[in-house]
Amino acid sequence: MSEDQTPSVPPEPLLQMIANLARFHGEHEQFYAQAPLWQASDLQACSRALKALAGRWSTTGAGAPAGNPFAGAEDLNAPGLVAESGILFMEGEGEPVELQRLRRDVREAAEDSEQTGIWLAAAMEQAWEAAGLLADYPALADLLGERHRIVANDWQAAGLLALVAQLLRRSLDLLDRVTFSPAALRADLESERNAPAYLFSASEILDRAADLLAESATLVRDNERRWRVFGARVRRLRSD
Repeated sequence: MSEDQTPSVPPEPLLQMIANLARFHGEHEQFYAQAPLWQASDLQACSRALKALAGRWSTTGAGAPAGNPFAGAEDLNAPGLVAESGILFMEGEGEPVELQRLRRDVREAAEDSEQTGIWLAAAMEQAWEAAGLLADYPALADLLGERHRIVANDWQAAGLLALVAQLLRRSLDLLDRVTFSPAALRADLESERNAPAYLFSASEILDRAADLLAESATLVRDNERRWRVFGARVRRLRSD
């Protein structure tokens, strides 16, 4: 490399750091281009279960309790849902343990989304400042748009994760309005039928959270080629 070109190229320690980021952060993002899709699928399964129960409770009448406490509640169990989700209302039980687990999983998903969103937003704030410093080196000038797009995509994904956490918690708030014991549900079926309305709304909020998780995965996946191009340039500059 000629002497007049040297100032345009970042020093070797900086190139080494950039190469490290392109490799490991690119690999990290490959995971987060998939993980939100898995989580979205889980939330959609939760939503389908709630819709199935809400649909059943919107049309069925309150039945008489069976004599056996371990008998399934014919009027409360949605057709096909027991086999799909395990949610089984029994005469002598309160809220099914599978429904408790569903709510716990949604709560944990909210916490995970919030923590990941907070971490990612803070990381991108620092990355934005660091990306601006690369403008001092003309050898990277044509890739500054790519680097800033990576940061912008991740920052936007962080905001989506924060919103997902809020949506999931609101869906749980609505579910908390329902008492999931056979006696309470049958009383609701004989009066206002509020439980189906709460479940339908909670499921719709879960659907929106799943949609946003998929959007966040799309944003992160958009970075894959950008990291590859950026890493290739750094490798070439280090070999010159």
